[in-house]
Amino acid sequence: DVWGEEFETMYTKLEAEGKGRKTLPAQQLWFRILESQMETGTPYMLYKDHANGKSNQQNLGTIHCSNLCTEIIQYTSSEEIAVCNLASISLPAFVRIEDGTYDFEELRRVTKVATRNLNKVIERNFYPVQEARRSNMKHRPVGLGVQGLADAFMMLRMPFEGENARRLNEDIFETIYFAACEASCELAASLGPYESYCGSPASQGKLQFDLWKRTPQSGRWDWAGLKQKIADHGLRNSLLVAPMPTASTAQILGNNESFEPYTQNLYVRRVLSGEFVQVNKHLLRDLISRGLWTEELRMQLIAHNGSVQMLTLPKDLKDLYKTVWEIKQRIVLDMAADRAVYIDQSQSLNIHMVDATPAKLSSMHFHGWQLGLKTGMYYLRTKAAVDAIKVTVEVDKIRQATQSQNVAAKLMSQSHVERRTIDLLKNDTKYSCVGCSA
Repeated sequence: DVWGEEFETMYTKLEAEGKGRKTLPAQQLWFRILESQMETGTPYMLYKDHANGKSNQQNLGTIHCSNLCTEIIQYTSSEEIAVCNLASISLPAFVRIEDGTYDFEELRRVTKVATRNLNKVIERNFYPVQEARRSNMKHRPVGLGVQGLADAFMMLRMPFEGENARRLNEDIFETIYFAACEASCELAASLGPYESYCGSPASQGKLQFDLWKRTPQSGRWDWAGLKQKIADHGLRNSLLVAPMPTASTAQILGNNESFEPYTQNLYVRRVLSGEFVQVNKHLLRDLISRGLWTEELRMQLIAHNGSVQMLTLPKDLKDLYKTVWEIKQRIVLDMAADRAVYIDQSQSLNIHMVDATPAKLSSMHFHGWQLGLKTGMYYLRTKAAVDAIKVTVEVDKIRQATQSQNVAAKLMSQSHVERRTIDLLKNDTKYSCVGCSA
């Protein structure tokens, strides 16, 4: 029930008293963890000191765990079961294509609406057990997340690894946190602060970035004024921001998941009603507008598993449409730390690694820990450095495939899914309805 220096003191004391039942070399334990992660993708990595030291619920007691997806960091006990009240915001909706800008003021407005709605969910929800109701009513946590960050980058012509994308990432989450705090303070002004508010960091004038010992640099929002309002009225909710995976909900609006880069630019999705092809709509639009969407390119895209890095394309397109396997994971971690300053719970952060080794994985974990992340890793996604040979795609004849009937004749031996993929790719539509099972 302790963390930080108190944990170290207690651990050293118990060790000196000989109360340990088994001694295991630290390196041996560490490599067992790494081996399991490389084989199964788990266990997840969360850092207890960071999770507690940067929590607005630290006045309640020690936080021991997260939810399954590692973005909900809340206090639990035998008398209280933490509850997630979640909603995700579609980030592409605030891109202004006509002038290439991002509408932060509209994002602020929508975030405040979502915060008020989630607060109302706490009142109207069904609670299967009393412990869950007690926790939710007492602390009133909510979790705002996002979907389509990678889509927003592509719409604004910002490569994921570029400085502009990194700046926009931080600005978006600063806006979301500011708006959520603002809405929660306004609710507190009329309804009162949440029951366990007294003693929390927020009640002492400390918001999430203060716990990180950071100061917002954008100058976009009046943090000093908001802090004064919080000092006067408090907050209605103990926690506000928790970017979740959105693996299912992002499909509703056709967005990429959460804050993650695209995994592939082309893949087949399987659902109960069947199989359908998904193509990166931004890439397709660019290729068509530049007159590059040819039969040969379609076949090459399939042969390279949706990657454009080996295709004959302009450099700006190759940079813009890198998949997560082609993006440095150190940059993914750095961007996670940039937005973490405005995330008062945590974030569901997957790591993707080609040809993972214990050394590479150790380096990644230590970097995330040194950055101060609460969640160091949700799942580890790995793949071999070399793909399996595609015996059903005649790569050496792709350049000669200029007519659809020739392509069909050459690929008669392909599986149903592969044939369907190519059939769909022959159609120069924008694929906006490919995923519809109606």
